[in-house]
Amino acid sequence: MPKFIDAHPMQPLTADELNKLQNSPPDEFGVTHHDILFSEKDNKIYCVLDAPNAEAIHKHHAKAGIKCEWVHEVKSTRG
Repeated sequence: MPKFIDAHPMQPLTADELNKLQNSPPDEFGVTHHDILFSEKDNKIYCVLDAPNAEAIHKHHAKAGIKCEWVHEVKSTRG
C-alpha cells in the first residue's frame, strides 16, 4: 500500500482525539494512520498514512472537515 505524508492545522482536533485515531481501522477510503506527528503550540499536524492514492487522503480529511495544505507520496526506510 502506498504511503503518504500530509500537513494541516491541528484545530479542531485534540491530542486525545489524535491518540484514538492512531489505532483506528481503515476507513471507507482505505486510509490508515501509520503515524501522527503534531505540535499544539504551532497548531500543526503531519500525518503519515497508508492509502490507495492521494485522492483517498483528501477524502479522509474532508470527512473530518479538514483541508490538507499538501499531500506527498513517500517511501519509508522501515519497509
